[in-house]
Amino acid sequence: MTTFLILIVVALLAIALWQLTKIFDLTQVGSSVNDTQVADDNDNKVNGYLMFAFLVFIYITTIYCVWNYGHFPLLSDSASEHGPLVDNLMIISLVLIFIVQTITQALLHYFAYKYRGREGQKALYFADNNKLEVIWSSIPAVVLAGLILYGLYAWNNIMFVDKEQEQDAIIIELYAKQFGWEARYAGTDNVLGKANVRYIEGVNNLGVDLSDPNAQDDFASTELHLPKGKRVIFKMRSQDVLHSAYMPHFRAQMNCVPGMVTTFSFIPTLTTTEMRERPAIVEKVANINAIRAKNSEKLLAKGEPALEPYTFDYLLLCNKICGASHYNMQMKIVVDTPEDFNKWMKEKQSKTIAAAAKVAAAEAQATEAEAKKPDTTALTTTKDTTLVANSIEVK
Repeated sequence: MTTFLILIVVALLAIALWQLTKIFDLTQVGSSVNDTQVADDNDNKVNGYLMFAFLVFIYITTIYCVWNYGHFPLLSDSASEHGPLVDNLMIISLVLIFIVQTITQALLHYFAYKYRGREGQKALYFADNNKLEVIWSSIPAVVLAGLILYGLYAWNNIMFVDKEQEQDAIIIELYAKQFGWEARYAGTDNVLGKANVRYIEGVNNLGVDLSDPNAQDDFASTELHLPKGKRVIFKMRSQDVLHSAYMPHFRAQMNCVPGMVTTFSFIPTLTTTEMRERPAIVEKVANINAIRAKNSEKLLAKGEPALEPYTFDYLLLCNKICGASHYNMQMKIVVDTPEDFNKWMKEKQSKTIAAAAKVAAAEAQATEAEAKKPDTTALTTTKDTTLVANSIEVK
């Protein structure tokens, strides 16, 4: 494939150089005109047929790409309650774009042939045509208005969370920093404590206000666990630059802006185990592992370790170019059954941020107290040395 692309680039460069030489000839003022460069009826006819050939090439390429690369698991395997709504909007947009592109390309190449240059033929010109202008203005306006209205409906349906839903939801904070993610869970009170970057110190790397009563049961995790079938409300913060929390399988994305809190909410509908059993995901994993197996053979032949088999996981990614390691800014997401999620929460609730801060403070005080103790080792060593010297003189 790479060789084929290189050949195409070389061919295009050759054509570009050829065209540049022709332009150079036309710019030679005062020199004799080369009549062979002037297109005649036969040249225009050939160009018209070439336009048709290029149209066929476009359609064949499109059909080939759709047939071989048109299987997108993400367009059919959303894992959130609002996912199908987003997928439908995407599919409708793609279908409309495909239809419009097919029609306009056909008309473009057909008109290029039909109205090709002929000797003695003059172009028909008219300043305006109200009927045509109404048609080509009203049709796109109506279609775009429909898409926009559907998009607004989808957006409002996704983003609107009423008081009743909010009371029954789980509150999780997503904290972004170069180049990683950390999740903060509200404990048994389901209320996140206050936080600010000014409070970042030692083990309190999320800047939690440890004096806030609501923060006493908050705990952090480098792996995001979500319960199936329960609404999750995310509160998103950034420590340094603009990040974007992107969870593709849940059709969720929201910017993380320094100095403010942004929110997003969804209900997971498929556990990690259930998604792994989906036919499209099974096929995807099998294809990836087949490629890895071939590459592992080459690595083993060189004496290098083989690649580990790929296993599907939900991921939280950063969808903003936030720095040199932007590509590596991701966190594993695990969707559990409600029972497994409650079990995981119980295991984590004892490891609160406040408790870790207290332990770290106690260790720091103990280290400081140890450092303040007088050092008697040097004095003892001096006395011992003196005694040894005196004993040697006596002997």
